[in-house]
Amino acid sequence: MDNKHMYDEIVDVESKLKSALSEFVEMKEKITSLIEENKRMSLENQRLRKMLAEHRQVEDNQQTDETNEEDHESSIGEGYDNLARLYAEGFHICNLHYGQLRTEGDCLFCLSFLNK
Repeated sequence: MDNKHMYDEIVDVESKLKSALSEFVEMKEKITSLIEENKRMSLENQRLRKMLAEHRQVEDNQQTDETNEEDHESSIGEGYDNLARLYAEGFHICNLHYGQLRTEGDCLFCLSFLNK
């Protein structure tokens, strides 16, 4: 085997390795983005499950409250119920952040407003 032929084979192997490395880097970037998206989706799923549980709890509380309310007519009103429903769905009802999505759990301002 002459030197020229051996050199050409090494150059060919080098180009194949570079190509394989670039494909590997692309796959690594795709996997990284998929992992990040998976984490975001897991957090969103967890948040939605929590909202669903709270919504179910609010519905259960409303059913028990309805039986108690039959004794005395609703003095609070429909507006309060709408605000409580909005809060249970994960939105702020306080004057500071009204209508914005609650991302970090309960809001003390909203809770104090509901308890008035």
